Parts: sequence; C-alpha cells; structure tokens
Amino acid sequence: MAVNWNAWGPLADRYRTPGPRRLLALDGGGIRGLLTLQILDRLERDLRAARGGDPAFRLCDVFDLIGGTSTGAILAAALARGMSTAQLIDFYRAFGQLAFTKRSLFERWKSLYADGPLQDKLKDTFGAGTTLEPQHLRCLLLVVTRNATTDSAWPISSNPSAKYNDPTRPDCNLRMPLWQIVRASTAAPVFFPPEVVSLDPRDPSKTFVFVDGGTTAYNNPAFLMYRMATEPAYRLGWPRGERDMLIVSVGTGRGPVAGRTADDAEGNLVGAAANTLSALMSQAAFDQDLSCRTIGRCVHGAPLDREVGDLVPRAGDGRPIPLSEDTGRAFLYARYDALLTPEGLDALGCGEVDADQVKKLDSVEQMANLERVGQAVAREIRLADFGDLVTR
Repeated sequence: MAVNWNAWGPLADRYRTPGPRRLLALDGGGIRGLLTLQILDRLERDLRAARGGDPAFRLCDVFDLIGGTSTGAILAAALARGMSTAQLIDFYRAFGQLAFTKRSLFERWKSLYADGPLQDKLKDTFGAGTTLEPQHLRCLLLVVTRNATTDSAWPISSNPSAKYNDPTRPDCNLRMPLWQIVRASTAAPVFFPPEVVSLDPRDPSKTFVFVDGGTTAYNNPAFLMYRMATEPAYRLGWPRGERDMLIVSVGTGRGPVAGRTADDAEGNLVGAAANTLSALMSQAAFDQDLSCRTIGRCVHGAPLDREVGDLVPRAGDGRPIPLSEDTGRAFLYARYDALLTPEGLDALGCGEVDADQVKKLDSVEQMANLERVGQAVAREIRLADFGDLVTR
C-alpha cells in the first residue's frame, strides 16, 4: 500500500527513512506505574549517555512506537509527547496522591475514586486541545482501551495511515483528545468511573462507554504492538527480524494471589470471583510475554515457569547465543518486571517491603517502596542486550 506521507506531517521524514524499528510496551498497574518509571529512568539515562549525552534526549527519540495500557497508557502518552522520565516521576508522585483520594462513603457505591481530579490532571499535563494528530506527538503512540458498549478491546493508535485514522472520516480517531483516550484506558472498574467518548457528535451511534484497557487480554500490550507494527492490515508493515526490530516490555510488578487449598477447595462466591478475575488478567499478561519470547528472541527476562525457563536461546554449554548469530526470530525482546512476593522482593534486596501492601493498585503509602523496587529491577538493564538496535 502506498503511504500518503503528507498525512504524517512533522513525523514523515523520520518514518519514511528505512532503519530498525524499536517498540516500548508498558503494562497497566495503577500506582505501581512508579515502579515502571524507575526502570524507564535508568533506560533513558543509559541511552542518553550512549547517544552523546544531549540533555534534550528523550525515549521518544529512540522508540518509534510507544504503547501502554491503563497506567502504562499515561506513561506512553507522556513519553510520546516528549516528556522526560524525571518529569514523569514528579508527575506521578503528585498524581498518586491526587487520583487515589477516596470518595465519601455515600459516593463509593459506584466507584472508590472520583474521576474529576484524574481528568483535570490529564488535561493539564497533555493539554485539553491535544489530539493524536502527528503534530502533537514526537513518535507513534498506542493506547489500549476496552469499549464496554461493543464488548471489545479497542487498541487506538496514532498511525496516520490506519483505517480509522483517515481524516475524511467523521469519526477519525486522530481527532480524539489525548487526555480522554488515556482517561478511557485508565477507567479501572471499582476504582474509577467509565469514560464516555463521542467519536462523531453528529452521530449518537458513535458514542461509546470505555473502561480500563487492563480488562482486555492486553494489560501487557507487547505482542499486540508487534502484530500492529508488522501485519499489513494495520498499514505500518514494518520489517521483521532480529536486526530490524526491538521490543522492550516493562511491567508494574506481578503479585500472584494464593488460591484454594485442598481443605477449602470451593471457597466462597465473592472470593472465587475476585481470584478468577485476577487469575485471568495474570494469565493474559503471561501469554503476551510467552508469545513474545517464542516468536521473538528473548535477550532478557525472568524465568516464566519451571518448565520453559526464560527462553533465552542458549548453546549446548548453557551460555546465551551471541547476538552476532541470527537465530531467525522475528525481533529482539527484553522484559523487565518485579515479582512482588516475599521471595521475589528478597531476591531484589527489598526483603523488608510488605508484599501484600506494595502489590495493591492504589497503595499510595507504598510509593517510596515501589520506587525502590523499580530501581532494583533497573539495575538489570544492559544496552549490550539490544545489540546495535538502539545506536544505529
């Protein structure tokens, strides 16, 4: 398909130039986004140093597509706008206290937190008139939402060539306010009210209710982003290959919830429902990670389970195969995340952190501990794992 580069505006020169494509995928996880930010901060500092040390360097200068779900959508949108990780850390410290202030007991029968403070903060940060149009972003952006009206996942991208981003359409996605798209992705059930979005004010059938993108199969959006970047139907068609694509995936910490035991196999209905939802979201994130490690070439990541391990390709002596040897995979893949269990935290040198408290989505009193855990994970970053894909 011929690309209309005029529609790409100020991004045209960058994306018409051949070269490796780099994707940054950010998980959902409420206030645990502070953990993610410590990893991103280390990544930004290391990349800045490797690329000359310019203080104006931003992650959007390296990553061609940044995507996120829920809290990851906030981070992705801010990075795509050109914010530094230092600015985002300051934002999140204030945002956490503001967004997670409980409603009165009378109001909490619908949701724990009001959307007003969150909405105002997003408008103030991104600008009330900022949209997905290319003049407002420094790289491509993907935000995962769930359309509750149609009961379907809606990953919304800023790709100017995408079918539903055609400016001649009255419901063109590019004209949606950026703050509202992000707000839609963060509308976690129980925590925040849903977001109502009108794609075409003249057509009532184009008004939809959106809830948190984390309730889709894409709380970890990494493999979704790979598909949307390479499958021709999405109209990017970027080349596959270990020397052509890198995906860096960053989590917000995973905290398995203990389930039923043999002496209480059934449990009560409420507890079973809650654990089932948690298990489904956990397994969906696991599946995205596993897909990336089997289709792509994993260069870093904790073991997935005892059967498959970390799936880093190794020679007969157990050593990782050097990147100079192409194994024929579709992309290079690195995954950074923390295991928020007593054992996992202890392995990171954070054994005194309360696992039950730090894994909650709204534990603002744990923000300092989240940053500490994120800093521990960030020490795992080695730019050598990415070959030359972040320097050329």
